[in-house]
Amino acid sequence: MLLMAFFPAAVEAPAPKIEIVRAQYSWGYLGNDGEGKGTLTVLVDAATGQVVLELHGLGERLMLLEGDRAKGYRVQIPRQKLDETAPDLGGLPLPFLPQTNTPEALRMLITSGTGPGVKVTKKDAKGPIKLKYQGKDDFGKEVLVWLVRTRLDVGN
Repeated sequence: MLLMAFFPAAVEAPAPKIEIVRAQYSWGYLGNDGEGKGTLTVLVDAATGQVVLELHGLGERLMLLEGDRAKGYRVQIPRQKLDETAPDLGGLPLPFLPQTNTPEALRMLITSGTGPGVKVTKKDAKGPIKLKYQGKDDFGKEVLVWLVRTRLDVGN
């Protein structure tokens, strides 16, 4: 009992905040304009706001989004001849994904499946494995997107 006074009870340290997330998904898409499948590669660094999203399908890059909080963000969608920049993610169209206005919201989508229209259909200790997103495209038509995680690396 006397020793307890000199050695306080162990206190659990809070879990470290996940800052950097790297993930890869296979995806499928069904919408009024057709259907498709491919891969989505994601890098999010919550500390700097760095985001890189690369969407591939049909044997080509369909979209590239990159940037950070300091310099802003740029999205390129070659098939639509789209090349736009904005100071934040909310100012850019993100095809196939729910609108995420911040890198933190994108990180939460990856690590917990949180987002408008998103449903987690399978998960493990690392987070969502299968996600389904139901929403509307730029023309107000229903779209369905499903993601299956093939790789996830989280760290600080």
